[in-house]
Amino acid sequence: MNQQAEANSSYPTYFEAFDYQQMLKDYPLGDSLLSTFQSMKPEQLKTLQNERFLKVVKRAWEIPFYQRIWGNAGVSPGDINSLADIEKLPLISKSDIMDSVEQYPPIGDFHGLDDIPIEQRPPLVFHTTSGTTGTPQPLLFGPKSREIQSLLVARSYRFMGLKPGAIIQSCYGHGMINGGHYIREAVTHYTNAMFLSAGTGVETRSAQQVNLMKTFGVNVLVGFVDYIKRLADVAKDEGLRPGKDIKIDMIIGHLGMESRESIAETWGNPELFDWYGVGDTGTIAAEGPDHQGMHVWEDAQYLEILDPDSNQPVVRGEVGNMVVTCLYKDDVYPIIRFNTHDITCEEVGENPSGMPFKRIRGFMGRSDNMVKLRGINIYPQGVGPMLEEREEFLGEFICKAIRDQNGRDDMLVMVEVSSDEGNRETLLTEYKALLKRKIGIEVQVEFKRAGELTPLTQVDVRQKPIRLIDERFK
Repeated sequence: MNQQAEANSSYPTYFEAFDYQQMLKDYPLGDSLLSTFQSMKPEQLKTLQNERFLKVVKRAWEIPFYQRIWGNAGVSPGDINSLADIEKLPLISKSDIMDSVEQYPPIGDFHGLDDIPIEQRPPLVFHTTSGTTGTPQPLLFGPKSREIQSLLVARSYRFMGLKPGAIIQSCYGHGMINGGHYIREAVTHYTNAMFLSAGTGVETRSAQQVNLMKTFGVNVLVGFVDYIKRLADVAKDEGLRPGKDIKIDMIIGHLGMESRESIAETWGNPELFDWYGVGDTGTIAAEGPDHQGMHVWEDAQYLEILDPDSNQPVVRGEVGNMVVTCLYKDDVYPIIRFNTHDITCEEVGENPSGMPFKRIRGFMGRSDNMVKLRGINIYPQGVGPMLEEREEFLGEFICKAIRDQNGRDDMLVMVEVSSDEGNRETLLTEYKALLKRKIGIEVQVEFKRAGELTPLTQVDVRQKPIRLIDERFK
């Protein structure tokens, strides 16, 4: 056999690159999830986390990205001997990853592939982020961490109560972005549901999406709830009655601060479930059947909640940035102290499921998308839910941060409301008063008709609608 043929024969296939059966034992799902963790004491969980943390740190020390960042922070390998030492390590964020890409194009030096001979490298899954907050970021996954990431999504769905043989329609985007692909892998690899990968309105027209639901008997919708809510209106336009012609049992989305009642009502009152994760880390936490916060999968993710200004741990129950360490990513692209800049708080009290995991409230906004007005922190994602008590509010809004010629900052909240021209001035006063009461300062309000904000929010083409236009620095 010549050298080329020998090299070709040595390539590992996807499932040969790691111990798949051991992975299933290490990261249980379904009935095994509860039987494993309901009997686990907190100190046992800490021991498990510590073991996995040290393995991830060892791998990170082999990678130029971490060697550089940790070395610049004055950290040496002997400084990190347990999970208790994690605060000695500096935080990383998307900006560090993008700096790596700029310095070492096209995929940076954070992945850990450079020291692995080509013929020994595992198969890779390559995607990018959506680019919601800037230039799309490369995302690389080894087979082991990719499958664990997918398994954690399926664990979440099954924990929520996904029924055997469910028919799931996904509104997550595909193409280069990660979202739709790994949700499909999660469902097809780790549940027995039938999966319809409809994608966004760009990939499958909204009218076609609702007709797919009717034709194939879809009973579970997954995706970003802004678009899922919009699809209910499209169904009505198509002559289909949500809850009757399309019978949805579950909506599994990213609810954040949105009003569950208004979303459920549009689809005939299915049960709603929230979960949280980002492209780099995969699933971090998921709501369970108790609907009492999101359960953090602490066997796979170590979550810190830190003050956005000081990067110090907040008091339990207070709001802070979610900083995540993936305890399972010890193959390709380790994630250690990744600052998501997403805001949440820990739920106080014991986990009602009997598992030793902490719980969080969920996504409450972004610290890097926060607008500070006259000493008050305003998170644009949270403004819409403040208006849900108003019947004429149609659910769509966008905030515009502005600065006048004297340098004074202000905010304009543009809101879609049902038309009632004769009552506009009275409504405007009521909306301003409502927002002043809930935010703490006065903001400006401007009404729009149904659909007028779509070109700005791009709710029909984006997974995550735009909720802030910042014009202060133009």
